[in-house]
Amino acid sequence: MKILLWFRNDLRVHDHEALFKASQKTAQVFPLYVLDPRIFQEMPMGFPKTGNLRTQFLVESLENLRKNLQSIGSNLIIRIGHPEEIIPQLAKELLIDEVFVSEEVTSEETDIDTSVEVALKKEGIKIKFFWQATLYHLDDLPMKIENLPNIFTQFRNQVEKATKVRSTFPIPKNLNFSNTIDIGELPKLDFPETNQQLYKGGEDEALKRLEEYFWQKDLLKVYKETRNGMLGLDYSSKFSLWLANGCISPRYIYEQVKKYEAERTQNDSTYWLIFELLWRDYFRFVALKYGNKIFFEKGIQGKTIVWKQHKSIFEKWRLGETGVPLIDANMKELLATGFMSNRGRQNVASFLVKDLQIDWRWGAAWFESQLIDYDVCSNWGNWLYVAGIGNDPRENRYFNILKQAHNYDPKGEYVKFWLPVLANITAEKVHSVALLTAEEQRKYQVTIGVDYPKAIVDVRKWNIKK
Repeated sequence: MKILLWFRNDLRVHDHEALFKASQKTAQVFPLYVLDPRIFQEMPMGFPKTGNLRTQFLVESLENLRKNLQSIGSNLIIRIGHPEEIIPQLAKELLIDEVFVSEEVTSEETDIDTSVEVALKKEGIKIKFFWQATLYHLDDLPMKIENLPNIFTQFRNQVEKATKVRSTFPIPKNLNFSNTIDIGELPKLDFPETNQQLYKGGEDEALKRLEEYFWQKDLLKVYKETRNGMLGLDYSSKFSLWLANGCISPRYIYEQVKKYEAERTQNDSTYWLIFELLWRDYFRFVALKYGNKIFFEKGIQGKTIVWKQHKSIFEKWRLGETGVPLIDANMKELLATGFMSNRGRQNVASFLVKDLQIDWRWGAAWFESQLIDYDVCSNWGNWLYVAGIGNDPRENRYFNILKQAHNYDPKGEYVKFWLPVLANITAEKVHSVALLTAEEQRKYQVTIGVDYPKAIVDVRKWNIKK
């Protein structure tokens, strides 16, 4: 029996049900990844759907997957083109009996799945889908997907009470792979040099990060206290980077948390990491329930809000030139590294949709382009949440940016790191540079409107003394 294993956002060999079950059929397994040019196309806003840093992380993840498959007697076939054309053609050439693939939930992926399935059916080849992106399995939920609660806490309470996390699958050994196939080459990247790539793609890097964060630095025990940080590498786990491409399994993380609790300590922080994995699950199930509504202007609530389509203002937000230091620092970090803290994401999203009243879908699209940890369900679900048209019992959620700055960057260290032009300004004044007098600007050696942009909003509205 011959199985074509189509990899997508599941770029690992550990806890990979499709890979393990293919190996158990004493089958000849042909792992395949198809680089679809459509994911690199330019979006209507003028930037690529997948930016450079995201692309680099993906290619690194594929290189590592190939290495790890080779270590168990297999390899990774790379093809460039449309999966709905390449997979049926390759399956026919290799005399494939069945195609195994991870199940996705959003329309770009499922439309391709349908086309692949139809083409395979004409050749008499079956396709089998495996649910393997979430902590809790879809089939184990204590409710039908159409009855999924619209409030996360209700979902969490039901799932934690009634459902168990399935065990991980072992890494298969000695896969049977034909060496006569042209495995294909990964694209050679020719991006401008950047000194800001903090994280490398791949399963090995993901497992190394967990080992370091949990066991070497012993940081899991303080995760809840530090997770709202913004500066540095270790205030949060950063697992989202590898989860997005499936380089690490959420169930593996869960098992390691449980091991940590048994061997080190069990507290609010150890639970909170699982809690965050459950949020990730929830957004995927929400996408399954509501389909394309998660991409619609009115969101899953069908609520009409008049959004502005102001391109030049959006560009200032996108490039970190709003004149609001906390916003600009976060947007500069995203541009430079492909990452931004959860606290930063909430603030810049709130600023775009509540203060600037710009179409939330523009912000979601920019995050899709730039975030290394872009996950379609989590990204669009979170933007719906902030825009007040998603799953949120507090519909008028609003972030006072000055208050947020003082709470989460009280010394101005984060802002000064990403906006060095503000380095001389005191912590007390650095978050309100738009209000500096001419004398203060001379004192701090910064001219507003020249060295640093004028604020595009009236920052006095955030006066935290009110």
